[in-house]
Amino acid sequence: MHAAELSPLHGTVAEFDTPDGLLRAANAARQAGYKKMDAYSPFPIHGLSEAIGYHHNTVPWLMALGGLTGTVTGLTLEWYTASIDYPLDIGGKPLLSLPMFFVVMFELTILFSAFAGFFGMWILNGLPRLHHPIFSAQNFERATQDRFFLCIEAADPKYEPEAVQSLLKAQEPLNVSEVEEPEFDD
Repeated sequence: MHAAELSPLHGTVAEFDTPDGLLRAANAARQAGYKKMDAYSPFPIHGLSEAIGYHHNTVPWLMALGGLTGTVTGLTLEWYTASIDYPLDIGGKPLLSLPMFFVVMFELTILFSAFAGFFGMWILNGLPRLHHPIFSAQNFERATQDRFFLCIEAADPKYEPEAVQSLLKAQEPLNVSEVEEPEFDD
């Protein structure tokens, strides 16, 4: 049976006082084969995304799809209105005149892209989430000030508490602790 199924652990967290320590630990964890981990830092660290294995970003694709949907919606709306529902032949102009439709198509492209980006971020980030288990990690309130944290999650297929603790302690952190999943009463 998997360790994550036996315990209510969220993962093991290591606290570092330098960005280099965090980056070194993330690289060591990646090389050891851990795939489900997250890093917390008060500022962006060059190379950290690659070190924790974050290589894809879905939001630009969602926004492109939203923009394409907006363009097609604008074109369809104006085509139907001008050609099918209420056609007006004014001065011999064609009923399907693309230059006339560009403004609405452009505006709906922007609007749909913005909505796709906004709601896509909420959904992909699991928001609204008022509590995350990492918030109960020792000293985690300093993650927005001057400390750097690496969490190897218990959901990782390779996760074994003793092996993770020994790997993280070898990176000389300030502190290593286990973070439990919160238990909410119904």
